[in-house]
Amino acid sequence: MKPSQRTRIKICGLSREADIDAAAEAGADAVGFVFYAKSPRALTPRRAGELARRLPPFITPVGLFVNASAEDIAAATAEVQHLLLQFHGDETPEQCALAGRAFIRAARIAPGLDLLDFARRFSAAQAILLDAHVEGYGGGGKVFDWSVIPPNVPAPVVLSGGLSPANVIDGVLRVRPWAVDVSSGVESAKGIKDAALIRRFCDAVREADARIADADT
Repeated sequence: MKPSQRTRIKICGLSREADIDAAAEAGADAVGFVFYAKSPRALTPRRAGELARRLPPFITPVGLFVNASAEDIAAATAEVQHLLLQFHGDETPEQCALAGRAFIRAARIAPGLDLLDFARRFSAAQAILLDAHVEGYGGGGKVFDWSVIPPNVPAPVVLSGGLSPANVIDGVLRVRPWAVDVSSGVESAKGIKDAALIRRFCDAVREADARIADADT
């Protein structure tokens, strides 16, 4: 992250109108809708469209997909205008580009992953999202070792995986990502977002940015 750049915030896994309102009021830059049937936060395209239409201007809707078919992606993009795609499965660069939309590619951090090579292969991605590697897909609320992130990733970095109001300041200060992405860390129960935790998370990110700005002056 450049010294003058603020850290963007994405709240993922929203499923209720109250979640949308809480994210918008707290100052989130993006909200995530999960289109993966095995997730407790999964939505239908129609439901995601209803929620997305509640968003105020300048908040980006993001759709999370795991090895989805072209038909499933098309159904989601038909319901949610300006949907940014986020791929979390085994998609190839060609498959990510097939929809003809801007996309983010998730990298599951595990021993043996060459993140620099991964980012180069997915050079068409708008950003590389770094998540923990656990059984199945998704981070499962687990934090990975941030020290393994190389300093010269050739793409904007989105830090994810087990973030919460308690640790996001440390994450931003240590990694200086372009953005942070949180889901379970702002929930009162699985799939149920907590407005107070969302607000605390966004406030913590802004506090981290303020500390960075002070240190750079």
